[in-house]
Amino acid sequence: MRHLRKVKLLLSFTAILFVIGCGANADEKNTGDKQNVTDTIAVALADVEIKDISVVKSFSGNLEGEEQANIVGKIPERITSVNVKVGDYVKTGQLLIELDKSGASSQYFQAEAGFLNSQKDLERMKSLYSEGAISQQMLDGVQTQFNIAKANFDAAKNSVDLTSPISGVVTEVNVNIGDLATPGVPLIVVANIVKMKAIINVGEVDIPNFSVGQAAEIYSELKPELKVKGRIIQISKSADINSRSFEGKVLFSNTGDKWFKPGMFCRVNVELFTKDKSLVVPNSAIINKDNNKGIFVAENGKAVFKVVS
Repeated sequence: MRHLRKVKLLLSFTAILFVIGCGANADEKNTGDKQNVTDTIAVALADVEIKDISVVKSFSGNLEGEEQANIVGKIPERITSVNVKVGDYVKTGQLLIELDKSGASSQYFQAEAGFLNSQKDLERMKSLYSEGAISQQMLDGVQTQFNIAKANFDAAKNSVDLTSPISGVVTEVNVNIGDLATPGVPLIVVANIVKMKAIINVGEVDIPNFSVGQAAEIYSELKPELKVKGRIIQISKSADINSRSFEGKVLFSNTGDKWFKPGMFCRVNVELFTKDKSLVVPNSAIINKDNNKGIFVAENGKAVFKVVS
């Protein structure tokens, strides 16, 4: 259906779905006389209707988990253990990858030794303090040294024992045992896929019709009959300088079997606006003539072309 803004005066008319008209001058020799012959062709008519319409547009997008974490290395060391595979469910703090603790850049054993020594010193000083052999000030100084040593050890341990910051499903494992962990490069990806996000790009023409909280419908062309409801949760405030589009994020609950997966392509249908009491005609009535879209209407028994928008 098409919204007709320029034919409000045509309510009393009837839109012609298609018109085929032709006039021909035929030379017929009947005892030497010429006759003009006009062929009349019947056409089908359809009434212009007044209806409430909605304009829905489909956007392409990519899927992500509601929460998604890239597990990256902090130091360039060899991987000695990979403890998960794609599809595994992991909990917050679970150990995923171990790096070489004896490597030149790890400083793990040095930090561990410093921590253990400071721990022994603290225990000895606490005992002396309880006997009244040292002052509170001396005990506080040893406690401070212990805290520093523990922080150094924790940092060294976290650089070689890579854990998951969230609970979720392992969606990517990009390394094997023996590989070098390059700092900043994702080794494993963990995502919470109970809820998903569809990331779409919205053109500047459509962005005025977008708002946070707006309803949306998400589906995949791999399984178009499976459609889920969602809502817009975020719209970027500025356009991408290259594409001149705005990034939008649509949140939705995944299916019970978690059919939607991170990295999949999807389609997102969004109702941009509605229009009450609009003039509408069948799509088949719209034709192109002289680079204008329009319809033929019946006026006084003749087909008259009217431009529409």
